[in-house]
Amino acid sequence: MTSADTTPVAVITGASSGIGEATARALTAAGYRLALLARRADRIQQLAGELGEGAIAIRADVTDRDSLVAAADQVQSELGGADVLVKNAGVMLLGPFSSEQRADYRQMVEVNLLGAVTTTEVFLDQLRDGGGDLVNISSVAGRTARPGNAGYAATKWGINGWSESLRQELQPDIRVTVIEPGAVATELTDHITHAETKKTTEDFVRDLAIRPEDIAEIIAFAVTRPRRMTLNEILVRPTAQAG
Repeated sequence: MTSADTTPVAVITGASSGIGEATARALTAAGYRLALLARRADRIQQLAGELGEGAIAIRADVTDRDSLVAAADQVQSELGGADVLVKNAGVMLLGPFSSEQRADYRQMVEVNLLGAVTTTEVFLDQLRDGGGDLVNISSVAGRTARPGNAGYAATKWGINGWSESLRQELQPDIRVTVIEPGAVATELTDHITHAETKKTTEDFVRDLAIRPEDIAEIIAFAVTRPRRMTLNEILVRPTAQAG
């Protein structure tokens, strides 16, 4: 793996599980080299070992700009820079809007929204070098809000508006794609702090969720389209999900 290697490079945040891990596998199969970013170093090191010598694991926290700058430097030096940036890191801390949930709201804004913004800012020059792809993982909650997801919806509506502005600003050199999944069987529900909401959400997801691999296949399809076209916004619900 050297900077002289012309094989495209994808950087994935939140690569330790769920959609991030599945996307790493899908893009490896599509011929990409991978930089796997996450806080859980053991998980991404194991995944990088499974994917082979075309993958590197980098411990990074999207709420810590210094760690992202160090990660970008490592991607540049070891892989020659990023061609695709998949911003998957996120938390979904659902619950009634109240002062008791205020720490959850702040965490979601810092991870889901500001984390994506900072990661993009840090890697933007690499993507500009040869024309690249920005893939933002939003949610159905970026289109439809409901009781109990006010903070989460705020971050995802923010991602959608930010992404549309970036699309217009960065075209044609950088393509911007927003993926909006409905219920997906990932670890997101594990971290919900409001007990009643956690159980309701777990029951909902268990009954109809699609798999992380389903979203990963869509991401791989989007970034491998001819440069003359962009799949700007992709909404993906389980067939049985009403809203």
